[in-house]
Amino acid sequence: MGLKFRPNDTTFYDLFTESAQHLVKGAALLAEMLGEAADHEDVARRMREAEHAADETTHSIFKRVNSTFVTPFDREDIYSLGSGLDDVMDMMDEVVDLILLYEVAVLPPELSTQAEILQRCAELTAESMPKLQSPQSLEEYWIEINRLENAGDKNHRRTLAKLFSGEYKTIEVLKLKDIVESLEEAIDAFEKVANIVEQIAVKES
Repeated sequence: MGLKFRPNDTTFYDLFTESAQHLVKGAALLAEMLGEAADHEDVARRMREAEHAADETTHSIFKRVNSTFVTPFDREDIYSLGSGLDDVMDMMDEVVDLILLYEVAVLPPELSTQAEILQRCAELTAESMPKLQSPQSLEEYWIEINRLENAGDKNHRRTLAKLFSGEYKTIEVLKLKDIVESLEEAIDAFEKVANIVEQIAVKES
């Protein structure tokens, strides 16, 4: 049975933690954007700044893996996890941008539930990244993310049903559907991150 040599350097774990902390900020900004009194221009500006900061962290992860001879786990998994975290931020940024561009004044209250799920996913992800050194200990994390994603799916279906109930004008339905779908994709992106962590745990066990 071969032994795996792993470096003691915590740089990758620190960078993944930093990346996940950007998601906490992004989820908070998205929730703020959905508020009735939100200044859409201001929130969108701050979200762009947060997304740019997240991109910088992702670039640091990729630069580090390209310049490191021995990595803490498989390079392909480092790329996948870095990209997965970045995708979540991109999806949340898309939601905020769509609300701004479509000039949506009134949003269905069900979207707040999706925002709450996103915030919880972000918190769990941020709490879990520092523990990647022992990925097998993170089983509760990926199970809970899966549960939250299922809850998001159910709320997503209810929201779509409401959109097509006749309560909204056709043009509003088209705008809101894009926003609703992007919210769902953001939640799905969190589950993909959790799946990557689970795959790492299996490989490292």
